Amino acid sequence: MKFLSYALAGTIALSCGLTAAATTLCVTVSGGGCYHHIGAAIAAANPGDTVVIVQGTFHEEVIINKPLSLTSIDNGVIDASGFTNGVFIDGMSNPGLASVHISKLTIKNAKHEGVLVLNASYVSVSDNTVKNNNTSLAGGNCPDLPTYEPGEAQDCGEGIHLQAVDHSIVTNNTVTGNAGGILISDDSGPTHDNLISFNDVHDNPNACGITMASHVPAPSTGAALPFGVYHNTVFGNRSLRNGAGIGGGAGFGIFASIPGAKTYGNVVVSNFAKDNGHPGIAMHAHAPEQQLSDNMLVGNTLIGNGADTGDAATAAPTGINVFSGVPTTNASGNILSANTMLDEGIDVAVKNTQAVTVQFNNLLGKGIGVANLGTGAVDATNNWWGCIFGPTLAPAICSKTSGAVSSLPWLLQPAKIEPGFWK
Repeated sequence: MKFLSYALAGTIALSCGLTAAATTLCVTVSGGGCYHHIGAAIAAANPGDTVVIVQGTFHEEVIINKPLSLTSIDNGVIDASGFTNGVFIDGMSNPGLASVHISKLTIKNAKHEGVLVLNASYVSVSDNTVKNNNTSLAGGNCPDLPTYEPGEAQDCGEGIHLQAVDHSIVTNNTVTGNAGGILISDDSGPTHDNLISFNDVHDNPNACGITMASHVPAPSTGAALPFGVYHNTVFGNRSLRNGAGIGGGAGFGIFASIPGAKTYGNVVVSNFAKDNGHPGIAMHAHAPEQQLSDNMLVGNTLIGNGADTGDAATAAPTGINVFSGVPTTNASGNILSANTMLDEGIDVAVKNTQAVTVQFNNLLGKGIGVANLGTGAVDATNNWWGCIFGPTLAPAICSKTSGAVSSLPWLLQPAKIEPGFWK
């Protein structure tokens, strides 16, 4: 077996009190006692081992089917031109797969996802550059999708995709030039309790920067209804200039796609969205029996994003759009607080007034601070409207309201918001 002589990685305690050494295996294109292909090193690795790319560009699809770590010393490159994925962590064919970690790689040119994590737990994807994937996409359609991904026909799965994944972390990655950035979906099982943090997601033209979406179940699951996307946290990410092409997309999206879809109890906190094709944050529930509840949007900064489209259309560039045509029992309890909107025509647009509370935000677009696109009244008390006179006493110099909006009392000074990591 080919080892990295200077890197013996840890020990694994056994129940009998003995220990088994975890091994580090090296990969390089130039040989020198290392494996020549990443796949060969993974095949030779035992659970808990580490595979290290010493140097080079590797033209292959890396399939991981056991617990291990894959990393590099000098920015190893996986060029997946002509292959379906760059890195495929396959828990569907390997039930119970957990504790896989990939880091410090450049992953590019795959037909579908740069990184696909499927039916796995306790995975980490960190410090990678994931770029120029989803190359099969043509005219807004992905022609060769596998049957376990029925919901990805318009984006080929985006740059990084977590599907039926729990308790995993995607952090500090650069995701650019793909159809979309990072996708969290439930096509083959529930996706929950994951952390998406400190990623730089920019210039992905055909979808959102970061998306949480409940999709049609894959036929192989035998499920009649979607499994759900819930209890995930999206924290401290930057989403810039995404969704400007065919299909378009928001900086951050929280979506329920079909009857029975469930996207609830997620937290989107301290993120930054600027110059995206659709709103900075878009929340959509389009059909009956969809659940879009108890999500929290807190402490986000949204600047100069676009208008929403289709049945969720807004009349002007929008910071946050909460669109829901479903009964209030299925779309309720969403909280928008401590967010700052600038250079938007509409800071917050709301279709279902019972779905959301809008309080303690800085509505600084100086256009429409809160627009009610539905019936009833939006609770938008205790916000800063850009001046002490609020939306009704001086609408010419403050942000104003549109439709039935309860704005009194309003704040007499800006809401105190902790600056984000990007400042």
